[in-house]
Formats: sequence, C-alpha cells, structure tokens
Amino acid sequence: MAIHIVLVEPEIPPNTGNIARSCAATGSVLHLVKPLGFSIDDKALRRAGLDYWPYVNVEVHESLDEFMEKYEDRRMFLATTKGSRNYSEVAFADEDMILFGRETAGLSRDFIEEREKANPGCSIRIPMSADTRLRSLNLSNSVAIVLFEALRQMDFPELK
Repeated sequence: MAIHIVLVEPEIPPNTGNIARSCAATGSVLHLVKPLGFSIDDKALRRAGLDYWPYVNVEVHESLDEFMEKYEDRRMFLATTKGSRNYSEVAFADEDMILFGRETAGLSRDFIEEREKANPGCSIRIPMSADTRLRSLNLSNSVAIVLFEALRQMDFPELK
C-alpha cells in the first residue's frame, strides 16, 4: 500500500529533502517531475533528507506530460491554494497520487482547470487565513499535512 507524492518542478532542495524523508518514513512513493530547480545530488538536498535517501522509493520523470501519460488511469488530486474542496473532504485510498506544484508558482492554472473538467473535485486545498498577504504554506509542510491525513484515513497501513 502506498500514497504517491508528486512534486512538479520543485525548486528548493531542503523542501524536497524533507519530503523525501517523510516519504521514506511512511513508505510513500516520491515522484519528481522535471525540470528540477537543483541537482538530485545537491548537497542541501542530501543534507535535508539525511541518510534516508536509500530508503526512498523515488521516480524521476522528464516532464509533466510524460508523467501524466504513464499514470493517466490513476486517481490524482491536485494540491493548490485554489482547490475546489478541503483536503480532509477527500476519501483517500491506496495508490492515490497527490500532486504539488513549484514553491513559487504552484501548479499551472491551465493544468488545474483541465484536470477539474475531467475530474471535478480533484483540486484540493489546505484551509488557511483569508489574509491576502499570506500566499501559501511551505511545500514540505503542505505535503506532510495532506500525506498524514491520507494515511490516517487508511488507518496508517504498515506503520507502527
């Protein structure tokens, strides 16, 4: 059993390292969609993930199109501040894929609209203050929030 965390064009090595560590600790699969804003061998990335990298099930994809083609029949949720529903309203299941966009821009509006037309309700958000000066939460924190809700709903499979 696994949840799949998909980072589309991540830019900040420590965020990706922290997310990799969370994926290793939970048995989740990490997908990195290029272009990446760093080298996977980046020292900051390794430092943030500490010695967990050998335990991360990671797939690297050359583009979002390549990823979508490979996993087109999988259930996907798009994490975005503009999501159509709260992440806790989703009934997560084994092998679900949760996509997160770049730290500076998120997922593209066109991509979200296209996926919402095909799968209404697939865009999810984490509730936060209505203060317009606050754009979003940190990426690694957002992944942890949604990932652990999905695992909680599945009764933390294979975790002690």
